[in-house]
Amino acid sequence: MSALVPPELEQQAIAWRRHLHANPELSFEEVETSGFVEETLRGFDGLELSRPTPTSVVATLGGARPGKVLALRADIDALPIQEETGLEFASTRPGVMHACGHDGHTAMLLATAKTLAERRDDLAGEVRFLFQHAEELLPGGASQLVAAGVMDGVDLVVGAHLASIKDVGKVGCPAGPLAAAADTFSSEIRGRGGHAAAPHRAVDPVAVAAQVVTNLQHLVSRTVDPIKSAVVSVTRIHAGTADNIIPESVELGGTVRTFDREVRASVRDGLERVFRGVTEAHGAEFSLDYVDGYAPVVNDADAAALVESAARAELGDDAIMAAEPIMDGEDFSAYLAKAPGAFFWVGAGSDDAYPHHHPRFVLDEASFRSGIAVFVRTALDYLS
Repeated sequence: MSALVPPELEQQAIAWRRHLHANPELSFEEVETSGFVEETLRGFDGLELSRPTPTSVVATLGGARPGKVLALRADIDALPIQEETGLEFASTRPGVMHACGHDGHTAMLLATAKTLAERRDDLAGEVRFLFQHAEELLPGGASQLVAAGVMDGVDLVVGAHLASIKDVGKVGCPAGPLAAAADTFSSEIRGRGGHAAAPHRAVDPVAVAAQVVTNLQHLVSRTVDPIKSAVVSVTRIHAGTADNIIPESVELGGTVRTFDREVRASVRDGLERVFRGVTEAHGAEFSLDYVDGYAPVVNDADAAALVESAARAELGDDAIMAAEPIMDGEDFSAYLAKAPGAFFWVGAGSDDAYPHHHPRFVLDEASFRSGIAVFVRTALDYLS
């Protein structure tokens, strides 16, 4: 166990997390959550607090000597999910749950702020603790905090994510791509309704939509460099009111996930080309709404090495896990557009645990000490 995380601090972090877990709030609605964070931070000496948005909190700690500026980030919002864990501290709010670990992220960063405030004399420079709202919902809280100036003058930014399907005690911080761009699309395909017994008198949008879905699969398999990654998923289709009626239209939507900027643009163009070509070929029409999601998270090599070095120093070589890129989206990328940085995974469960965004998602709270230790050691090393 890291000496930087004594048992009493670990237990305090667990208590903070359980309070937050029992009282979750959705993106852009984190009024009580941000209030709790601010109240807790006021109990630590030497912090200057600000509220750059109504539901976010930033705490600034000045070191004993001048130096660089390090930003550490945690997200604080929950998800619109009905909890089914049966935990004693389960959500008290119907339909809202911390099903992605943001309660744990917040607790770890509170513990980090407490520790570094007590070790202010060891720091040369400044630490900004970013308690960010609305990671789960576009346009994302990170971009709003950046617009509010929280990254002005920052030299390095570091964030963490607890991972329920990774073993407790493991930490991974690879250089390069880590999380994908997460774009979404929605479309209406319009045909001409009619009786199902006389399809020749109609333009069947269901049949056209089926061809669109099939052809979209070719975007990845036949237009993207196989060395690079992309995912195109149609995740919803809605049409029809009765078995014997060809409907007027079909609504469908889905997501596009990429790492590479050129691939992202190419897939977007190709998606529109498929919709246009298929619908024109069958005498139908379409509308397409494509929404750019968060940019990819790409770890700076030097920043990733700093975090991994901190993890090795505090947790040992055996704690380092290989962390491959994932196709999930993460708005930490907004901070990386302003300064180099790194995002690291903290194992908080096991391979057979429930995944994130599941109503039975749980965290092993023993993971918190790993995250806290890496945050603190990274700050001490960077601002030494």
